[in-house]
Amino acid sequence: MIAAILIGRKGSSGFPGKNVYPILGRPLVAYPLMAAKACAAIDKIYVSTDSEELKEIARSFEAEIIDRPDYLATKEALGEDAYVHAFEVIKKECEEKSEKLELLVLLMANAPTISAEQLDEGIRILRENPETDSAVTVSCYNMWSPLRARKVDDTGHLQPFVPFETFGDPKTLNCDRDSQGDVLFADMGVSIIRPQNLEKMEDGLLPQKWMGQNIWPIRNEGGLDVDYDYQMPQAEFWLKKNGVNAAGE
Repeated sequence: MIAAILIGRKGSSGFPGKNVYPILGRPLVAYPLMAAKACAAIDKIYVSTDSEELKEIARSFEAEIIDRPDYLATKEALGEDAYVHAFEVIKKECEEKSEKLELLVLLMANAPTISAEQLDEGIRILRENPETDSAVTVSCYNMWSPLRARKVDDTGHLQPFVPFETFGDPKTLNCDRDSQGDVLFADMGVSIIRPQNLEKMEDGLLPQKWMGQNIWPIRNEGGLDVDYDYQMPQAEFWLKKNGVNAAGE
């Protein structure tokens, strides 16, 4: 069985109500659910949440609800722990039904920039490459190269976030955004993983340890998970560019 797990909570300090914020006539969370529903390889969709509104939306997509405990629904709680909690519920269910859990498709309520075709691609990659731990959507954001990152020092001035020597001889570096080659970020559209990644979370790479060690890129363009209201136009642009019509059209 291939199971999709979507996580989302009702609280958000950066952008309150983001998971149900309307975009093209639908709540934000509808888009990852639409992609999962349209992917024939996914056998069942689970939604882990503490939000009654998200539960209602999830049921409209025939998703099963996993009640997210209060201690996993705070702003300090880690997404990886919510995924592990949901995985344990699903694993127990599979054991009771003598079903084999092949892959997990990890989705987020605030990450709408994902398509059924990308889900199919990631599942195919893992089936064809047994040494690969996960396949995740990545977007190229060269303007956010770590070479350009800064932090404020004790005197209030900007300093390199990462020592320039990390990138080689500082005398050979320049400010061109493409100077370090393509800078790929996991845009959180999806992480398709093997169940053992959650069983051995401590072996995974930071910051999303559920991805394991051998991570395959699913190319995306302009993907993101929404944390602030100013990101909504980018999400809407992505959806329109990828052929998603407004509700009712």
